[in-house]
Amino acid sequence: MTHLHYVPLSLGAAGVFLALVAGLAVLAAIGLLAHVSKALGLHPLTVTFILFASLVGSAVNIPLARLPGERIVTREVVEIMGVPFLAPTAVDWPGTVLAINVGGAVIPILLSLYLLMRYELWALGVIAVGIVAFFVHQMATPVPGLGIAVPTFAPPLLAAFAGLALSRRFAAPLAYIGGSLGVLVGADLLNLGLLRSIGAPVASIGGAGTFDGVFLTGVIALALASLVSG
Repeated sequence: MTHLHYVPLSLGAAGVFLALVAGLAVLAAIGLLAHVSKALGLHPLTVTFILFASLVGSAVNIPLARLPGERIVTREVVEIMGVPFLAPTAVDWPGTVLAINVGGAVIPILLSLYLLMRYELWALGVIAVGIVAFFVHQMATPVPGLGIAVPTFAPPLLAAFAGLALSRRFAAPLAYIGGSLGVLVGADLLNLGLLRSIGAPVASIGGAGTFDGVFLTGVIALALASLVSG
């Protein structure tokens, strides 16, 4: 079961994200992010802790089910007269473990539900999630051996646009809700049918391929809160 838990980021990307969280912690400590608490209904240090927990939790996957194995087509390097070619090869794939990522799905879902209930944003929240999910689904790309990948910066920008377009007052919570849940729905849930053909040992909802988009959405929501809240 140890293969279930892994860091879905390269060492360099993880270092950048950790430095970003540390920078937010410093800003929160000196009071420059105090107005974020008004926009999200949380203390700045609480928001920073949630982002840090998301980063640490990105390495933890909770198994949900095992998808049955099947015969899939992979690629094998074959040399012909010294020239390498990729030849299709049929192999028996033992199956894929369907899991949910703690940092990229569990924590964002819980925080999104809190914001939906606190501000009663059910209708606007559904619209924001639908907007982001629609465009993210068009951009989602199956990656053999990995899962479903989405562009890193597109979901946060879409979420920021949706939040501002729907409500200037609640732009920050709507950006977080729309971005987090929109990525999970558009990239992962709507592509569950493709998971068996990808050949990945673990298909993690909110994990590799989508974690960075979900994480950055939270950071962009904070920046958005600082721009639109008084």
